[in-house]
Amino acid sequence: MAYTLTESAKLTQSVLQRGVVETFVQESPVLDRLPLMNIAGNAYAYNEELTLPGIEFRAVNAAYAESTGTVNPKTEKIVILGGDADVDTFLVRTQGNLADLRAQATRGKVKAASYKFQDSFINGDTAVDANSFDGLKKRLTGGQVISAGTNGLPVLGADDAARQAFLDKLDELIAAVAGGPDALYMNAAVRSRLLSAFRRLNIQTEPVGTRQDPSYQGIPFIDIGAKADGTLIIPQTETQGTSSIASSIYAVKFGRGEGDQAVSGLTNGGISVRDLGELDTKPAYRTRLEFFCGLGVFGGKAAARLTGVLAS
Repeated sequence: MAYTLTESAKLTQSVLQRGVVETFVQESPVLDRLPLMNIAGNAYAYNEELTLPGIEFRAVNAAYAESTGTVNPKTEKIVILGGDADVDTFLVRTQGNLADLRAQATRGKVKAASYKFQDSFINGDTAVDANSFDGLKKRLTGGQVISAGTNGLPVLGADDAARQAFLDKLDELIAAVAGGPDALYMNAAVRSRLLSAFRRLNIQTEPVGTRQDPSYQGIPFIDIGAKADGTLIIPQTETQGTSSIASSIYAVKFGRGEGDQAVSGLTNGGISVRDLGELDTKPAYRTRLEFFCGLGVFGGKAAARLTGVLAS
């Protein structure tokens, strides 16, 4: 059974654990809606469907021609995301309540982990960091990557015709995801221009979800935010033809299992938070945060990317 972190927080008995999980949800526009499949072991093996078996009509007393479909065996691994939050004993003595200081340190660690996960959700590349997982940018290829234009296409443009041209491409992106996406991820500048375009075209953007994100065709369009260092997860510095100020929009369908043919998170045991007490190796109290996690893209049309998006 797969649960989102929002759902799992309701089932957690530990106050410390629940607080950490709720902070993950509050900080991450990915982890607040990504279902996590709880698996045994350190990897999830499955068969990706390549071709269907043949099927035919037959005559009376005739035989069927045997035909078997083909599959591509694939494996998604579980990786380890986490860190230690230490509070020096000096700070406890001079600045007050130990629980408050440790809660503050743990919250900072959770925020950093949230940023790291959602950055990896888009930009993860095991060729760059072998301890991570591959994100959507690396996984999406072929027809799941749609070009907005040879040298990019402005979201807002100079007139309504230009805005409609961009929305045609946005519609093409949405159509590339089987069953329709559950979220459209972009950066803040693109999101702002989209809102401006919709306002000029008198298109309603009804708020949806717990975060009350504006929506297009009922699909929330979400600013995925920044990395811990403040740089954008989906930058406005991608190259598209002669343009070096382009960006992308990612359309994602979420699923609770392989059969949904969508994007699912993987975990073994969810988020672990442990109070290790005062250390022998140095004068500090330590809280350890770990998240055994991974990502599965189980369908060829589970997600898509629109490139060449100009925030103008």
